[in-house]
Amino acid sequence: MNTPTLALCALAACSTLVLAQDAGGVNPNPSWDDQWPTLESSFLSDYVQLTFEDDFIKAGESYFSPSGNMVIFQAIPVPPEGETAGAHYAMYVAGVHRDDDGNIAGLGPAGMVSAPSSANTCGWFHPTEPMKILFGSTRTAPGDEKPAGYQRENSRYSWQFPIEMDILSGTLQMKYEISPEALEREEARKAAGDDSHSKLDMGDIISVPTLENAKPIWERSGYDAEGSWSSDGRFVLYTQLEPGSNNGDIYVYDSTDGSHTPLVTADGYDGGPFFSPDGKSICYRSDRRGDNLLQIFVSELAFDENGKITGVEKELQLTDNEHVNWCPFYTPDGKYLLYATSEVSHGNYEVFAIDAKGSYEPEYTAHLRVTQARGFDGLPAFTQDGQWMIWTAQRGTLREGEDRPSSQLWAAKIDLEALDKAYQAAQQKLTPDE
Repeated sequence: MNTPTLALCALAACSTLVLAQDAGGVNPNPSWDDQWPTLESSFLSDYVQLTFEDDFIKAGESYFSPSGNMVIFQAIPVPPEGETAGAHYAMYVAGVHRDDDGNIAGLGPAGMVSAPSSANTCGWFHPTEPMKILFGSTRTAPGDEKPAGYQRENSRYSWQFPIEMDILSGTLQMKYEISPEALEREEARKAAGDDSHSKLDMGDIISVPTLENAKPIWERSGYDAEGSWSSDGRFVLYTQLEPGSNNGDIYVYDSTDGSHTPLVTADGYDGGPFFSPDGKSICYRSDRRGDNLLQIFVSELAFDENGKITGVEKELQLTDNEHVNWCPFYTPDGKYLLYATSEVSHGNYEVFAIDAKGSYEPEYTAHLRVTQARGFDGLPAFTQDGQWMIWTAQRGTLREGEDRPSSQLWAAKIDLEALDKAYQAAQQKLTPDE
């Protein structure tokens, strides 16, 4: 296949790509922390770093497609030399590369599916339409007025609620481009004075996800985001805030009749909701005490005779402590929630597991630590078969001048049977008479 030089040069300006890379072994930065491969070995193995500081200032909040063959995530790309990094997360989709044994080996080229300069959050794949996604987006740069937001006092961790944020949905398409390696080779050839015709082979062509026909699922003023589909695709669970408000409420949208039903409307910010695997409950975080120390809740849903969600049958509080507990996510069997917490320290968020059923009062409910690394670990999610966990971690290499690794995506095999045994033992210590 021959491609004119002009086409090669034009492709150099395409959206950011991240290729599957060698993570540098199990631990790419032992000088930062050499303990976690051993400390986490009870539950996690076969680690692979998925995104890298050469491509992204930071990356986070990632989810697998139902097949486990794609990942949607938000990230801020490293800008071209001399330019300033964007202020907001963009949304990306990438294919998952696997080795001959089916183990995750990295990500393919990541295509930016959000509009330039827009603010984006919380992507999700449709459960039955493999190329359909949703995510929260402002579609254009947010307005100049400072939006409402959440931030713990003196903390660097925060998120904002732009009033332009809507939940978009669209269909992924694959766009064929010239690989970065081929572009570099072309530039070097031209720099050496070689004016011959460009020569490419099929290995120089890559496919990059793009998004077609993206539009809001519904439109109204205020912040609508943090959305996810139910396992049958009928419902969208999401968080809504009125313009200028910090009082987030959880709603469910029914695609069969276009209705929006309030589920959690307590004072304070209730957000980050997800359906349980069986669709009968939801999990979420809340700061309803007004102290910016988020707590984890679950609610059992109420349905009518037609399967429509009509509200909440019962709410259960799982944590009630002096920590920030957030981003809960169900294990595929629905038995546990994994979540990020400041239980170790506010400078070292870690992933913990907790019983998802609310079987005991918070003070008698076990919390089992899963990650054991220096720096931030959080935003856990899983493949549907429960074999792999994906999460955001600060355990890669250090950029020059920075005091800790950037937040990037990691994946590892997770042993949920071992986690279950360890959790039950920890719970037995708290409630020996049960």
